[in-house]
Amino acid sequence: MRTILITGPGGSGRTTVAAATALAAAGEGTRTLVLSADRTDTLGAVLGTPTGPAPVRAAANLTAWRPDATAGFRDDLAAFQDRASSVLDLLGASRLDPEEVTPLPGAEELTLLRALRDAVLAEAHDLLVVDLPPTPQALALLALPEELRRYLRRLLPPERQAARALRPVLGRLAGVPMPAQWLYETAARWDVELAAVEAVVADRNTAVRLVADPTPAGADAVTSAGLGLALRGLRPDLLVANRVLPEAVGDSWLAGPVAQQRKVLAEWQESYDVRPVAHLGRDPRGADDLAELAAPGVKAEASTVEWPVTDHLAEDGVLIWHLPLPGAIRDELDLIRRGDELVVSAGRFRRIVPLPSALRRCTVDGASLREGELRIRFAPDPELWPGTR
Repeated sequence: MRTILITGPGGSGRTTVAAATALAAAGEGTRTLVLSADRTDTLGAVLGTPTGPAPVRAAANLTAWRPDATAGFRDDLAAFQDRASSVLDLLGASRLDPEEVTPLPGAEELTLLRALRDAVLAEAHDLLVVDLPPTPQALALLALPEELRRYLRRLLPPERQAARALRPVLGRLAGVPMPAQWLYETAARWDVELAAVEAVVADRNTAVRLVADPTPAGADAVTSAGLGLALRGLRPDLLVANRVLPEAVGDSWLAGPVAQQRKVLAEWQESYDVRPVAHLGRDPRGADDLAELAAPGVKAEASTVEWPVTDHLAEDGVLIWHLPLPGAIRDELDLIRRGDELVVSAGRFRRIVPLPSALRRCTVDGASLREGELRIRFAPDPELWPGTR
């Protein structure tokens, strides 16, 4: 199953491009599911078919789905209250009724991740097209599974479950219940679910696609998005330049915007596989308009990028970790070694990554940024590296 994750700046037309991409694939006979998490039914308005919590048939070979974050949040909270009933009773807490529950911030993102996982595991379709939120939120969404798994491992380390036999004794001594087994079981279940989503994003059959208007603001947004994706080990499979104006404008007022678009497109083509989508002169609505857009199809290549470690021990006595970070600025880079992890900050983006096994026995010897690639040097620690003392 192929998955295309589509995002772009707010107002760039990413939902329209997602719908056009899905409809074009379905027209070629590919069983396609288009997924969106927008609270308003923008996807349904573009397709001409209302969408909602239940998947609907939008066209031949095309299913559209907009999962309900409120219902999912209520179900999760009800399950939590059932499992934690003894603790809640001890504290004298009142249970929340489903009618008074509203989703907390982030519920839409978690609902979309769960729907993405379920859609891939169901294997009912050949192609999944996901209309992600605007780029800043999409980058946070893609980072969420990895970050939540890290938090769970720090707060509830799996190895602590080995001491669960002592909890009843400790509980009697302390006079209060100790953390129950269900807490660790819940953490383990969440870890499995998050790992499944993380695997989908990192899968070679998943591609991330950017949509942006070829304007100065769009160019800035693409630069920022490219750096944010690179820090996640991702790169766009292509860049959809949306709402491209026709060239033949004569001396009309459109000559200025056309020249501006031409300049941005030329800059993008130096770094991306750019696919222009024409401006129809109206907001696309329905199958005919979407077909007229001629959205690009599915590419064979993946969006994941390798971060290789190269051996320069014989020449320079170091190992070099290569992190492609196009668009990074030297003065906005920061590195912090924290045990077996490295905290990498690039501009407003930040990621904590585990070190490859060979580098955990090394100390950081320096770093440099060359041609959009961060190269971090590691020198073997004599206390940990055999044969170096």
